[in-house]
Amino acid sequence: MARTIVITSGKGGVGKTTTAASIAMGLAQKGHRTAVIDFDVGLRNLDLLMGCERRVVYDFVNVINGEAKINQALIRDKRSENLFILPASQTRDKDSLTQDGVGRVLEDLSKNFDYIVCDSPAGIERGATLAMYYADDAIVVTNPEISSVRDSDRMLGILASKSRRAEENDEPIREYLLLSRYSPKRVHNGDMLSVDDVQEILSTNLLGVIPESQSVLNASNAGTPIIMDQSSDAGQAYLDVVSRYLGDDLPQRFIELKKRSLFGRLFGG
Repeated sequence: MARTIVITSGKGGVGKTTTAASIAMGLAQKGHRTAVIDFDVGLRNLDLLMGCERRVVYDFVNVINGEAKINQALIRDKRSENLFILPASQTRDKDSLTQDGVGRVLEDLSKNFDYIVCDSPAGIERGATLAMYYADDAIVVTNPEISSVRDSDRMLGILASKSRRAEENDEPIREYLLLSRYSPKRVHNGDMLSVDDVQEILSTNLLGVIPESQSVLNASNAGTPIIMDQSSDAGQAYLDVVSRYLGDDLPQRFIELKKRSLFGRLFGG
């Protein structure tokens, strides 16, 4: 049976889809058969970040409505034989997703996959609550700013109370925190919350810290998950995230302000 991971947040624009694409790719590269699903019906961005937007024929809603088989809608990633993408619909609305329909699709996928990564919309609208409902693990993505952290705290409360696991009095969803767009320099200047500040507020297992980086935008525009750019700090940070999720004990990187050399201090380099 597959383990279902929801990537969620309290507010938009924090890097959920970037995270979903990179974690799914990272798991696949480590030999795990992985499916990643776009739950953001009506917008659909995951296929763009994965570089497969021109290959979409059927989508998640088509499968739920019985208009296509799951194998017709899944798109195999060209870079990894273990990774498959199930895109969202751009022409339907959020009400097209039903609890029973989502459950059937996840159950079908769980027979053939090790991991199912759910790219959730922000907040608590229908697509988001359905993505969370069936989750075994939740990765809450937040930026180091007070409004984002506050909204993430609310999401943690919903995960603890409104999932299938909570309804059935089963083992709780495993919750992880991922801090994105982190800048040690801005923390040092007092313009951003520190890692310790965020952890003190949320008290959740820190899975990783993704540094603020132009390489993330460049990778998104190229239709490539940033985890594949191992020359970038952000790509290396996502590699660490996947390894930690799978059980490796790795120290956090990219959270300290880099000290300049004597030459740099003298000449401003």
